[in-house]
Amino acid sequence: MSLRQTLRGTGVALITPFRPDYSIDYDALGKVIDHVITGGVEYVVSLGTTGETPTLSKEEKIAIANFTYEKVAGRVPVVVGIGGNNTAELIDELKSFPLGKAVAVLSASPYYSKPSQEGLFQHYKALAAVSPKPLLLYNVPGRTGRNLAAATTLRLAKEVGNIAGIKEASGDMAQCMEILRDKPKDFILVSGDDALTLPQIACGMEGVISVAANSFPRLFTDMVRLCLKGDFVAAKGLNDKLILSSTASGAGERRTAGKSEGLCFEPDINYD
Repeated sequence: MSLRQTLRGTGVALITPFRPDYSIDYDALGKVIDHVITGGVEYVVSLGTTGETPTLSKEEKIAIANFTYEKVAGRVPVVVGIGGNNTAELIDELKSFPLGKAVAVLSASPYYSKPSQEGLFQHYKALAAVSPKPLLLYNVPGRTGRNLAAATTLRLAKEVGNIAGIKEASGDMAQCMEILRDKPKDFILVSGDDALTLPQIACGMEGVISVAANSFPRLFTDMVRLCLKGDFVAAKGLNDKLILSSTASGAGERRTAGKSEGLCFEPDINYD
């Protein structure tokens, strides 16, 4: 199966639950992993920014990755997040991190320093050159402070080997449609915005890496599968319920709350 087929559908960016003493709550993480796999997601993303990687030590990251591989136990593919704004440090991490059981690496673009588009190109080119797994770009300008422009994404897709796709969370539909129009055939484009997943799949995206699916994996997965089948009327019915659930769970605060309590709570929503 190609990577494009493997990552078609719903991936979930796993949270990292913490105990009151700020140590990692592996029991809770294991429950989340079982919950999302039972809920039908196609793959999981460990150590994405949703997993609070900027606040984890290198040792904690390695422990979480190994725990995730063991807990998943081959039931679904695992993507591992390795990103940041220190290119040299990331190169070292890609060379030494346990990635043998991962299918790909998701790398958020540099934050805070606001590099030029050429700087972003060179950053990802350097990472792709050393990554032992296919590299997925991650554009989330609301978090990083710098948009990865469509022209830069397309240049990377066409000129740099080992760059397999992008998680697009710019919220700019015109930009996403430009990438969809001009990208190489096998370049993977998935949504990074839960609220825009339905219209973005309608435009041609192949799925989503979701945060909300930590809590609502079955509902989100069913919605995405309906979209991929072209049944957008039925998908909209589920999507309307997901919009309500995001409001009920406090979408903007969900990640911090879920991890500080060491649990992933599911609000009491009637889906009937």
